[in-house]
Amino acid sequence: MGSNAFQSPAVTKSSSTPYFTPVNNGGAALHPDDPKTPTLFRPLQIRNVTLKNRIMVSPMCMYSCESEPSSPSVGALTNYHLAHLGHLALKGAGLVFIEATAVQPNGRISPNDSGLWQEGPNSEQFLGLKRVVEFMHAQGAKVGIQLAHAGRKASVVAPWLAAQAGKPSLRADESVGGWPGDVVGPSGGEEHIFSPEEDAYCVPRALSTAEVRELVAAFAKSTRLAVQAGVDVIEIHGAHGYLINEFLSPVTNKRTDEYGGSFENRTRIVREVAAAIREVIPEGMPLFLRISATEWLEGQPVAAESGSWGMQSSLELVKQLPEWGIDLVDVSSAANHKDQKINLHTAYQTDLAGQIRQAIRAAGASTLVGAVGLITDSEQARGLVQGADEATTAEAMLSGPEPKADAILIARQFLREPEWVFSTARKLDVPVTVPVQFGRAI
Repeated sequence: MGSNAFQSPAVTKSSSTPYFTPVNNGGAALHPDDPKTPTLFRPLQIRNVTLKNRIMVSPMCMYSCESEPSSPSVGALTNYHLAHLGHLALKGAGLVFIEATAVQPNGRISPNDSGLWQEGPNSEQFLGLKRVVEFMHAQGAKVGIQLAHAGRKASVVAPWLAAQAGKPSLRADESVGGWPGDVVGPSGGEEHIFSPEEDAYCVPRALSTAEVRELVAAFAKSTRLAVQAGVDVIEIHGAHGYLINEFLSPVTNKRTDEYGGSFENRTRIVREVAAAIREVIPEGMPLFLRISATEWLEGQPVAAESGSWGMQSSLELVKQLPEWGIDLVDVSSAANHKDQKINLHTAYQTDLAGQIRQAIRAAGASTLVGAVGLITDSEQARGLVQGADEATTAEAMLSGPEPKADAILIARQFLREPEWVFSTARKLDVPVTVPVQFGRAI
């Protein structure tokens, strides 16, 4: 583009916060309509929300919330989250996701996870979320929240505590705020422990049909609170072996009621959760769904009798998403069973996203696709979405290989390199805005 210019906006006070913070909008391309501007740095409109670029911060559990069950601050975001998430917003990401946030107390992965189940505008959970959202908005980022329930993988300690004990996972008992007697799943009993290794996970009990309906209502309640706190995007967590993923898979769902058995029954919970959320959010608010496109159990003994959740299941699921009001499918994989055999390579997950997007477009649907997993390099990121915003197939073909996604989601690379958006803009020679406070460093 001939220039590696960066530009700071005029210094004005943000209206998003009750204290002085300059309005910022780092990471926005100065010339988004220039044909030379990579798709990665072009805006993306999803319903009434416009992202300034295609770079999203994936939800990352930080295990840094209050864990004492009787504390009014249990599950509430803290100063740590303000610093962590606010910094990523300051550094130019278009959409920053708040970590997996439990819709019920027993839906947290660990006692130190975030939650959003307390009623009232003065609850610590609501106030903590609102404060973080306000600051991220002041930095020009849109804010998403991933609503979740950990299911049978709940009530474990933070991973670094398990590592100190020499274990990949360690269950949390009541002495550290855990709930080993109230870990739930679609199916229960010893055979449904995620891992039989001693003290790693709790024995789940099966949810009753009434409790499943209560869970659906809990997603709606948490969504309503998130909207009131100013969140821009809602994501349903249906991946990584947590509760909704457990319902989807015939390996972990052995129910005989309307939530088990057939594909339609196993996916019913996604349909009902999506419908409940759509009832309480503005029509113009985007709704995402994260899935494990495959649980990598093909050919494994555990799947021999019932089958497993694989790409064909995911391709069948995404056909339903437009009708269910879901705008983007966030394509991840794995983590529902200890016997998974992942075909690990750099593009192992982004290839899955590409297959799903190709099938969606071939069917004439417009559901957007997010790619996640081992995305670290600027050229790699550019290539994943390049041409995704072209108006016609002919134009897309002229722009190069078919894009695998409409947006990318990055997690660990942002922990290694919080300024990844700015460094990528430099490498791709894209002039972008920077926060006013950073102007001296440009």
